[in-house]
Amino acid sequence: MGEIYKINSIDWRPSPVVALATSVDGLRVAAARQDGSLELWLVSPGSIGWHCQLTIHGDPTTRVSSLLWCPGGSNGMPCGRLFSSNIDGSVSKWDLFHLKQTTVLDSDGVSIWQMAVTFPKVDLVNNVPNGDVMGNGYASKIQESDEQESSDSDEDNDSPDAGKQSVLESPRVAIGYDDGSVRIYAISDEDEFLYVKSLPRVKGRVLSVTWSTDANYIYSGSSDGLIRCWDATSSREIYRITAGLGGLGGGHELCIWSLLSLRSGTLVSADSSGSVQFWDSKHGTLLQAHSLHKGDVNALAASPSHDRVFSAGSDGQVILYKLSSQSASSDSVNPLVMTKKWIYVHYVRSHTHDVKALTVAVPISQEADSLPEERNKRRRLEGKPVDLNYHKWSQFGVPMLISAGDDTKLFAYPVKEFTKFSPHDICPAPQRTPVQLVLNTAFNQSSMLLVQSRQWLDVHLLHLGNVRTAGCFTKTEILARVKTKESRKIACSTIANSGEHFAYSDNARPSLFELKRSEVGKITWSVSRKKLPSRLPFAHSMIFTHESSWLILAGHDRRIYVVDVSTSELVHAFTPCRELDDEKLPPKEPPITRLFTSSDRQWLAAVNCFGDIYVFNLETLRQHWFISRLDGASVTAGGFPPQNNNVMIVTTSSNQVYAFDVEAKQLGEWSMRNTYVLPRRFQEFPGEVIGLSFPPSSTSSSVVIYSSRAMCLIDFGLPVEQDESDMLNAQESLTRNLQQNFTNVKKRTKYRRNFDVFSLDNPVLFLAHVSKNSFFMVEKPWLEVVKRLEAPPVHKHIFGT
Repeated sequence: MGEIYKINSIDWRPSPVVALATSVDGLRVAAARQDGSLELWLVSPGSIGWHCQLTIHGDPTTRVSSLLWCPGGSNGMPCGRLFSSNIDGSVSKWDLFHLKQTTVLDSDGVSIWQMAVTFPKVDLVNNVPNGDVMGNGYASKIQESDEQESSDSDEDNDSPDAGKQSVLESPRVAIGYDDGSVRIYAISDEDEFLYVKSLPRVKGRVLSVTWSTDANYIYSGSSDGLIRCWDATSSREIYRITAGLGGLGGGHELCIWSLLSLRSGTLVSADSSGSVQFWDSKHGTLLQAHSLHKGDVNALAASPSHDRVFSAGSDGQVILYKLSSQSASSDSVNPLVMTKKWIYVHYVRSHTHDVKALTVAVPISQEADSLPEERNKRRRLEGKPVDLNYHKWSQFGVPMLISAGDDTKLFAYPVKEFTKFSPHDICPAPQRTPVQLVLNTAFNQSSMLLVQSRQWLDVHLLHLGNVRTAGCFTKTEILARVKTKESRKIACSTIANSGEHFAYSDNARPSLFELKRSEVGKITWSVSRKKLPSRLPFAHSMIFTHESSWLILAGHDRRIYVVDVSTSELVHAFTPCRELDDEKLPPKEPPITRLFTSSDRQWLAAVNCFGDIYVFNLETLRQHWFISRLDGASVTAGGFPPQNNNVMIVTTSSNQVYAFDVEAKQLGEWSMRNTYVLPRRFQEFPGEVIGLSFPPSSTSSSVVIYSSRAMCLIDFGLPVEQDESDMLNAQESLTRNLQQNFTNVKKRTKYRRNFDVFSLDNPVLFLAHVSKNSFFMVEKPWLEVVKRLEAPPVHKHIFGT
């Protein structure tokens, strides 16, 4: 392996996370960002397997204030329906099947701060827990693992019957408004918000709201420092609490940012003085107060057993409180009395900025979706269980706490092992800047780079020769920049291998551009817009064919469009389907979010947001094959090696690699032998796989798979060796001594093991082969990203503080 070409000048500015919420089934977490986008993350036990399943590019002018999940609806998805309240006073539904945001409750000009829902708790047909009261972005009853710490055996009660209550007729939502009102809505199966009633308006803004676990009461917290308890049936105020009396703040100067109702009858409040207070919800009396935060406490969450409470705030801390039994002497008749108190246990500061949201989720095994013979084979071949760094909490069914905020990152913590393990960085490269490299273009065989930002595209000329800047970084020259309107956001983009055309799609329509170079006098570059077929929908993904003649777009209408670049005519429109005879029927499949083609322009592979693969023959313009979700996992990367266009390589979120024989419509010989016996060092591959690269050589049989934290070299021509040790080269730093590592690897090529893994110091946004033995890498030190974030480090004031 020879040269390593690197740049770190790419403009990468991820957006802060403003809200989190766990799905009804407890397996997914929705994260809303300040730029209007929403991510859906698949929850995984331990530190391996976290995956951003889909991203919805919502309205960039609308800011989300809270998220909630609700069961039911016409789709009947196990995860439920996802809604958001917005600062402009509207409520949106996030359609996970069509990847779009729609307004279900129009704004009346009054901002919404928070909403909470109460819904049916038990599926009476199957007698399965279906959720509980949800508010403040967490599910307050999700079945927890049977395994318990010995010291907590008398406290944890996570059985399905814990807290079981009567079934409610329909989901009801309490919404806290800026004008001091709380309005109650019912959610129909058609996703309509049906107005029920309003609670009496109060002074100040209603900043937080939650239901009691029996849904008989509503608690609201205001900017006047008061917590009010309302009868949900009569709308009568039962009592009010002056929160400042138990904390550091004083009365009307206090903002109640979050409320949490527990099954034990305890109400927890978080406020702008840095105090977390525990109240007797029956009488409104103070039980305990903790003032450990050095700024606003923005979020609260509880373990499924409701014996642990977590708080997070503007000081970057996440703090654990635990319900503890203590004995106290009384009198000669009753010498010992057992009392329960909420005690401070531990804090973690993993965030550099304000923590805005907390939620708790419970991962489960996806093996139930596998074929029985595959599961048995895997058990026989795996041998010893994988010894992960997070082995004690890397178990299916163990609850996980997730935090997020202004530093744009998401961190995961084991709820029961919070004090024993460091938090896991779920996304080391949040909102990674999309980058595409093209080599040997029509412009004197030069190399070009397409960089996608939120509202513009940049085309760079790469100097891959000996022109280097200080620190051995490659020089780039920007050739062109095209912008979209301020009210729009670019969702996807692509550049042709010739470099002469590039395209993007925002949330309105796709656009195609032609790049030209003039050599008369001083060399100049110009960009012109090219016409596309009329009524072409905006796209979730797009790609040029290898010879640059066709532009392929995955439309939001769930069709795939093929456009001739030279004539701007529509060549064909594919309708992805599971049964090949259904091609002429209306689209029924989920939207396509990934596309890749073979270099001979015969095959097109399209992947939907849930992991299904559709293979099309571009010569016959027919669908060739449908591949159902692989082992219940999502596809993270894929491609056709240039050495064999009938082979398709795919990686999944479960850290598996598949090689398909496309022509024969079956798993390739390599996968039949090795897919279920991959080395442990690859099963423990750090970070989510974000891409793969094939060397441009007709004799090579290798591929590089990479995440933002590591890269793995796989040679399909070498045997797959098992190992009993930890991940190879886990302590090595590729970027610290990159050239030396590759030199050593080159010297011992015939001795190296297959599936070698190299860790990376800085987050990597993109990696690709330049030649058989050379790479191009886009990286960015995280500290440089942090310095450019819009929000200042720890302790950013929110309104009212």
